[in-house]
Amino acid sequence: MTQFSIVVPTLNESENIDLLLTRLFALNIPSDNFEVIFVDDSSSDGTPDKIRAWQKYSNIQLIERTGKPDLTTSILTGADVARSDVIVVMDADLSHPHEQLNALVTPILQDGYDVVIGSRYINGGNTHNWPVYRQLLSRMGGWLARPFCDVSDATSGFFAFRKELAATVSKQAHGYKILLEILMANDGNLRIKEIPICFRDRVRGTSKLSFSHQRTYMQRLMTLAGGAITRRTAGRFALVGLLGVMVDVLVFKWMISHDAGLALAHFVSFFVAVSVNYTLNATWAFRQHRVSYVQWYRFGRFLTVGALALLLRGGVLALFVQIAYLPPLLAIFPAIIVTALVNYLGSAFYVFPAEKNLPSPNIRWRVAAIGIVAFCIVLRLIYLGLAQLIPDEAYYWQYAQHMDLSFYDHPPMVAWLIWLGTAVLGDNEAGVRAGAFVCSLIALGFLYTYAQNLYDKSTALRAVLLFSVLPLGFLPGFLMTPDAPLAAAWAAALYFMERALVASQSSAWWGMGIAFGLGLLSKYTLVLLGPAALLFVLIDPVARRWLGRPHPYLAAILALLIFSPVLVWNFQHEWTSFMFQTTRHVADSGQFSVHYLLIYIMILLTPIGFFVAMLVLFSGSLHDKNANQYELRDRKRLFIQIFTGVPLFVFLIFSTFDHPKFHWTGPVWLAVMPSIAWMIGQAANTGRLSEWLQKAWRATIVVCLFAYAFTLHYVVLGIPGIPYPLFSEHYFWRETTLEVEKIAEEVRQQTQQEPIIVGMSKWSVASSLYFYNHARGDLDIRSRNLFGDSGAMYNFWFPTEPISNRPIIQIGMKAIHLEQIREGDNLKQMLIQPGEIKYRMIQKDGILLRYVYYRISKGFGTI
Repeated sequence: MTQFSIVVPTLNESENIDLLLTRLFALNIPSDNFEVIFVDDSSSDGTPDKIRAWQKYSNIQLIERTGKPDLTTSILTGADVARSDVIVVMDADLSHPHEQLNALVTPILQDGYDVVIGSRYINGGNTHNWPVYRQLLSRMGGWLARPFCDVSDATSGFFAFRKELAATVSKQAHGYKILLEILMANDGNLRIKEIPICFRDRVRGTSKLSFSHQRTYMQRLMTLAGGAITRRTAGRFALVGLLGVMVDVLVFKWMISHDAGLALAHFVSFFVAVSVNYTLNATWAFRQHRVSYVQWYRFGRFLTVGALALLLRGGVLALFVQIAYLPPLLAIFPAIIVTALVNYLGSAFYVFPAEKNLPSPNIRWRVAAIGIVAFCIVLRLIYLGLAQLIPDEAYYWQYAQHMDLSFYDHPPMVAWLIWLGTAVLGDNEAGVRAGAFVCSLIALGFLYTYAQNLYDKSTALRAVLLFSVLPLGFLPGFLMTPDAPLAAAWAAALYFMERALVASQSSAWWGMGIAFGLGLLSKYTLVLLGPAALLFVLIDPVARRWLGRPHPYLAAILALLIFSPVLVWNFQHEWTSFMFQTTRHVADSGQFSVHYLLIYIMILLTPIGFFVAMLVLFSGSLHDKNANQYELRDRKRLFIQIFTGVPLFVFLIFSTFDHPKFHWTGPVWLAVMPSIAWMIGQAANTGRLSEWLQKAWRATIVVCLFAYAFTLHYVVLGIPGIPYPLFSEHYFWRETTLEVEKIAEEVRQQTQQEPIIVGMSKWSVASSLYFYNHARGDLDIRSRNLFGDSGAMYNFWFPTEPISNRPIIQIGMKAIHLEQIREGDNLKQMLIQPGEIKYRMIQKDGILLRYVYYRISKGFGTI
């Protein structure tokens, strides 16, 4: 009885036929257990004759195809005539290890697997005598496929599968990677095993691999992922795009020549060009998707992609004009190129997706995750150095100008990262924020592996999608505050704690110790994971055994060693930082603010995210299809609930007597993020609720992306028709500093003395002015602590002075700020001949940005 059929596609392989068959028949496999089916693609070197010479054996077949050679078609043709239910695919060039045929088919014949892959890229697998460029091409092909296939070597040509799977391959399939076709056509429904193999480069004959094969592979991969991508659509889109570029540039040039302004010119030229492009794409480039009526959902998708492309393009335009100092008429070209790429991918995968052989919802969510995460990364990267610093970032930049082991109101990690970023990129916005960008990538990596350990790759991709688009992840990934390294350390700590407490990996304790130590150097909030870990160990009987082992205690010692700079600084300064953090909430007690906490959580998670998080935490909606036992499923649920619930409970308690900060609970939701992501993919399993949740999530993702892109474009280039004073109090400090410098120069001219600039806030005003004046350094800038009020680190950097006869220029975001210091003190009595409170309008290119308030005095003294 024939147990398996070996399908060998051939094209000019006459030199290898005899040796291949000799080796196959020399195997310790009875000849009646297998058959060899050669499918020849019109060889011209006598390959069919070589095969016919072996047809004295009844288990050898030859099929001669005519027409264009195609590996996928050849294999399907061979599988169609196979007498067995198990198909083995191998090359004729002797590159595949024939001696591992038994290892390849046994898991299917005996263990119930559907596909077994001979993998070059798992432990024990390798390639031998392959040119470097071939190895790179193979690796790249595998890496590109890995987001869609849960295997290490999706481009392997040596594999076995059940015959019925051939019927699932699309009739449009072509190229040389049929394994990819099988895996993606049966996404999530296969039992797959990989075995290590040694791949050897051919000795005889020539390789058939060419650039056209690589292009076909890329095209087919994107088509399988749901994109309407063919050579025809790409060519037509390129032609339409070239016409659109011409229209775009001509309109942009005309607008600029008529003094329209950069933002208005690029808006108008984009809308004119994109209208032309959409009309031609809908009626010509993607005409196979055209219908005789207006599809409003498709038009809405077009508007979504167009708006995001426009807002991203504004950043590219500003980058080349403001940073690279290119003239606008040259800067528009790279901006158009980026826009064209976004529009093409958005049109192919979202506006006009492939509607025949549509991939599974799981694959579509994977594609969406990759595209959206990439967009968020690019959006942040482009605007990183364009958007001005907010006061918090300027304050932490001042940390880096006064480097120390720690600081009064925060641990030192934020200062260390800013120091490193500015050392590489300079004292500018990009240098300050580089650390936040890197930390966001680290957080994404650890969150992905944490979610994959709890669930699977699809859930992990959706988890990083949510983290990228929700405010709790996007904001720390852009703004350089202590929350940026905290998010990375929190995600790392969760990963290592799950590995240690749930998966029982002893080596994970070292990672946990490092993550805890670095997290405490970032923000003291991470200490809340300690009680959560202890509670889990006390409740979970499997994890409880760690109490009698040295690993947790060694991890704690390692964390304390890493945290020791903060301990040393506090010891040197009478534990002032710890006292500040532990007493300020008690000092401000009496304000019940739980409702504010819930509002802030709904902002960080969005309303739909908050609803799903509560559903997961309180209904126990956790199901792990990969868990082998209920106990493991239950332990994972317990882990998520405790590591979310304990920190959240602490914040709830605080909010009963103190007003919470907006960003406090951000990292708390990392523990439950995989479960929220898992629920997105359960529409088919949990009915109408999950279907509604999917629709709500789609809308939420679009709104979040648009909000970020719109805001960044607004603060950098503006939005035509929308005034600027929405950010009048806390932004546009570059322009404000220039105006303050003018005021200071006027005072110098009048008094012949150097004035003292006093920012009338704890640190916001002074730090912002300090950052945007530091290149010139001609201002003596202090905080309100000069008058005896609190100034946070300014109390250490610039201690209070008892008296000064130098002119004082108070600067405030509001007029009332110039009158206020500590309760009970009369600021006006401290000032010597204080003038009236005045204001100046801050403008740029004739556009009102904000107001700044100031008052000039001849000096100050004690009351």
